[in-house]
This record gives sequence, C-alpha cells and structure tokens, in this order.
Amino acid sequence: MTDRPEITKLVIEGIQERKGKKIVIVDLSHIEGSAANKFIICQGSSPTQVNAIADSVREYVQEHAGVKPYNYDGYQNSQWIVIDYGDLFVHIFLPNIREHYNLEELWSDAPITEIPDLD
Repeated sequence: MTDRPEITKLVIEGIQERKGKKIVIVDLSHIEGSAANKFIICQGSSPTQVNAIADSVREYVQEHAGVKPYNYDGYQNSQWIVIDYGDLFVHIFLPNIREHYNLEELWSDAPITEIPDLD
C-alpha cells in the first residue's frame, strides 16, 4: 500500500482522539534503505493511554478508509507500540521510551513536521 495523504490525516485524527501528544511526521521518502516512506510518532502519558491511542488509530483508519494495518506490535507492555501500514509506520511511545530511542534524531536528515497539540 502506498501512503495516501488521507491515511496520514486519519492516523493523526486517531491519535488526537485519545489525546496523544507531541505528534511529528518524519518524511523518509528520500532516505535510501528506510523501512517506510513516513513515520508518525507520538506519545501517551501511561501504558493505558499508549494502548488506547493505538486502538484508536487502528479503528479510526479502518472505519474511515477501510484500511487495516499489515501488522502491529508492542501491546504486551504498551511502552512502545508500532503499527505498520506498509509505507507508513505509526510509533506510539511512553515519554521516557521515546526519549531513549529518539527516532527523530536517528532520522535527523529527514524533514520533520510537528503537529501542534490540541489543548
């Protein structure tokens, strides 16, 4: 599946639906060897919220675009859940885990778009 702009929009809305914070879009389309064309990264304040954000994204995208993820992982401890939509990966972190892995820095040569928090 190629990443369609509406999938990106729906993922962000699904994150915001559960009050996900610090949303960024990392454009990897010009990076050779990257696993996807785009990462959407956000965080929740607790494992329960991380879990709820991931559920919201999956339900929201399926309900509005009829698209199911190819795979997802991380529900065991809900510190970092990744949802795979092919060319688009969604990463939902606890703040300290996000800081530790620092995906934004890892892909620092990619353009990053910050989405303002809703509140």
